[in-house]
Amino acid sequence: MNGPTDRNADERELAEFEARIARGEKIEPGDWMPEEYRQQLIRMISQHAHSEIVGMLPEGAWITRAPNLRRKMVLLAKVQDEAGHGEYLYHAAETLGPTREEMLDDLLDGRAKYSNIFNYPTLTWADIGIIGYFVDGAAILNQTMLARCSSYGPYARANVRICAEESFHMKQGKEMVIRMATGTAEQKRLVQDAVNRWWWPTLMMFGPHDQHSPNTPQLVRWGIKTRTNDELRQTFVNNLVPELHALDLEIPDPDLHYEEESGNWIIGEIDWDEFWAVIHGDGPCNEERLAARRRAHEEGRWVREAMAAYAERKKEPERA
Repeated sequence: MNGPTDRNADERELAEFEARIARGEKIEPGDWMPEEYRQQLIRMISQHAHSEIVGMLPEGAWITRAPNLRRKMVLLAKVQDEAGHGEYLYHAAETLGPTREEMLDDLLDGRAKYSNIFNYPTLTWADIGIIGYFVDGAAILNQTMLARCSSYGPYARANVRICAEESFHMKQGKEMVIRMATGTAEQKRLVQDAVNRWWWPTLMMFGPHDQHSPNTPQLVRWGIKTRTNDELRQTFVNNLVPELHALDLEIPDPDLHYEEESGNWIIGEIDWDEFWAVIHGDGPCNEERLAARRRAHEEGRWVREAMAAYAERKKEPERA
């Protein structure tokens, strides 16, 4: 049991820690931090990393079905970028203690979470455009905040690189949607169908309402986040609704309306039962996504073993 002296020391360290955050300083791996701060970061960063590598799957399924060589090359580059984002983020999480193997085991065993959005199917080529426009656009809002403001240095720096690449992904998706929305009647029909299916799951990406998000107060207090789930979601809606209207695309929300007093587009109620079902493993593609990651992990085992053996041989002293 800690005595009064230990408690006083902990309180002084916590006060200095919070003062550093208030001054806008970054916390680095070797710095003192509360255990709750460390655990929140491990949860958040590893979940972000898992989302990047699982997020390769819905779009990767369309690489061989891209309509032309240019689109195939763009999609290949994008999926490759997502793999790289996962690498940056796993490295950032490793600075807090867990190993890459431990985090991947948590994912493959179903103990870890990743973004709900990647448990929905990509049914047509239009879905690839909407993922770039909607999903990457929503991710950029969150990641830009983290890059500029997150109090943990390695996470903030990883997001700087990620945001630069995600901005290209969003622009590429937006271009696809514009071309299809202003193209043939069939293209317009396909993109409208994709809007109908992806609108609500994208809004769920930002997480539960603030009053139902137990992690938000602590994340904001310690500068890991500087904007809440509802604030980010509202910004996303305000940005996107006028653009979709300009393309003559309908938004699948009969309750959507503009509020003059606040200047906000007000959405109807999100189906939170669907959100929690997907989070807890009962989405359309949860089993498929994890099965694909497990298969890839197993098929890549020989590569990891070969690399480990090579590293061990390099450690052996050279023989005369």
